[in-house]
Amino acid sequence: MTERRPADFSAKPTLTGTKVVLRPFTEEDAPTMAAILRDPEVLLLTGSAGTPPFPDERLRSWYAGRNEQNDRLDLGVVDRASGELVGEAVLNEWDERNRSCNFRTLIGPRGRDRGLGTETVRLITGYGFERLGLHRISLSVFDFNPRARRTYEKAGFVAEGTEREALRHEDGWADATTMSVLAREWAVHRGRPEV
Repeated sequence: MTERRPADFSAKPTLTGTKVVLRPFTEEDAPTMAAILRDPEVLLLTGSAGTPPFPDERLRSWYAGRNEQNDRLDLGVVDRASGELVGEAVLNEWDERNRSCNFRTLIGPRGRDRGLGTETVRLITGYGFERLGLHRISLSVFDFNPRARRTYEKAGFVAEGTEREALRHEDGWADATTMSVLAREWAVHRGRPEV
């Protein structure tokens, strides 16, 4: 068995697509991210509705420290057309032994419905496999977010199972679907499977 070097999360790349640039965060991004994280749709779709907002100082500290993390990758999503920061893309929950990570992303109101999310998913997933040497990238998406699920499917993620009643939602419960993509699948379709 060929021994692989562990993924190096200390490098914080800038990834450029046709619609978005994924770049390292700065402390100055905190006010923009605070506004995005208070957007009702972002709160709903991330399962954060009803939770109190993070204090501005905590967000400033959080985004200022993202580039110091050696076990995760947090990148800001910038709309190339406007130059605005519109969201984030994250590889976290690094499992070194199994060369796997969790993926999450969010796009605020100024970045929706123009394909920015799909390109974001493809860019960071490609980086995870092609540069970090990951074997598996997984995520969880709530059943009331079909737009996100479709985005993940367009980038090659496959549904694996259902986490039943994973989130208290409105007057009931919402299921979440676990999805993943494997390195060998990515090598074939590069985030563009026939779906």
